[in-house]
Amino acid sequence: MLQKTITLRAVNASDFRFLFNLLKERDPKANISHKNMPTYLEHVKFVESKPYSKWYVIENSKTKVGSIYLSKNDEIGIFLKKRYHNMGIANKALELLVEKNPQERYLANVNPKNSNSIKFFKKNNFKLIQYTFELEKN
Repeated sequence: MLQKTITLRAVNASDFRFLFNLLKERDPKANISHKNMPTYLEHVKFVESKPYSKWYVIENSKTKVGSIYLSKNDEIGIFLKKRYHNMGIANKALELLVEKNPQERYLANVNPKNSNSIKFFKKNNFKLIQYTFELEKN
């Protein structure tokens, strides 16, 4: 499917299952937000908690293809279903997010192992500003 009409629509309860299935597609090694896959009920609670200042479903001609959010710390997160990669959809979604939420600065926290996200944000004029280290005591 080629990029047709890309729109952003605010996440609502009818999107819980779509967002859960989208989360299941993520490569755990490239993920920065969680270590283990939540249960569906944990996921629903998370979405209902309104964790982001803005959270949208990305639609391509009314078909749900991904999601994009702006965190309360101005961090952008974006994820598309695998079959919609490399179609220009993510670029357009980022452009729409910025247009709908104008501000001076946006951030993107990316796992250093996620080379596709690094390339995407660099291509969209983001610059690397820090490496963050973590100590986990297990």
